[in-house]
Amino acid sequence: MEITTEMIKELRAATSAPMLDCRKALQEANGDFQKAVDWLREKGMATAAKRSDRDASNGVVELYSHGGGRVGVMVEVNCETDFVARSEQFRNLAHEIALQIAASAPKYIKAEEIPAAELEHEAEIAKVRAKEEGKPENVLAKIVEGRVEKYKDEVSLLRQAYIRDESITIEKLILQNVAAIGENVIVRRFKRWELGESASHTE
Repeated sequence: MEITTEMIKELRAATSAPMLDCRKALQEANGDFQKAVDWLREKGMATAAKRSDRDASNGVVELYSHGGGRVGVMVEVNCETDFVARSEQFRNLAHEIALQIAASAPKYIKAEEIPAAELEHEAEIAKVRAKEEGKPENVLAKIVEGRVEKYKDEVSLLRQAYIRDESITIEKLILQNVAAIGENVIVRRFKRWELGESASHTE
C-alpha cells in the first residue's frame, strides 16, 4: 500500500512522533492507522525504558483537593529539565497522577516497596479464604499467588489501572508520556489525607 504524505501528517498529528518514524510505522503497519499508532507507542515505550536511568531532579509538587476538601493529595513528580517541568503535557501528567491517588488511594509507589510482612499477611488471608471456599489443596498456592498479585495491583500506584482508561496502568501512562516528552519521569513521593481518618493512616 502506498504511504501518502497526508497519512504521515495525520499520524504525526495524532502521536507527535517525528515524520520519519511516522513513515516507518505506516510502512510496518501496511498503511493501517491504528497498527501504526500501536507500533509508535511500543517503540516509544522501548525508548522510554532506556531513559529510566537518567537523572530526574526537576519537576513539580502537585496539590489536589477533592470532594470539597474531603481528600487532599500532594505528589512530587520529577523530570530532567526545568523546560519540561513547565510544559503543559508534564503538568497534565502530574495532575492525572494526583487524581489517581485521590480516587484509588494507593499505599506505595511500586510493588517492591510493600513490606514482606504485609505480603505474608495477605497470603495468609487469601489461603484461609480459599480453604473456606472449598478450593482443592493442589490449587491453593496458585490461588494465593493470584490474590497476592491482585493486592499488589491495588496498593501500588504504578500497577493500578488508570481511572480514565482501565486498559492501561499508571506505569504505562507514564511511559507513554516519557516517550512523547523525551525525558525520564519519576513519581518521587506522595501523601494522601482523608478527612477524619485516624492518624496512623497518615504515617
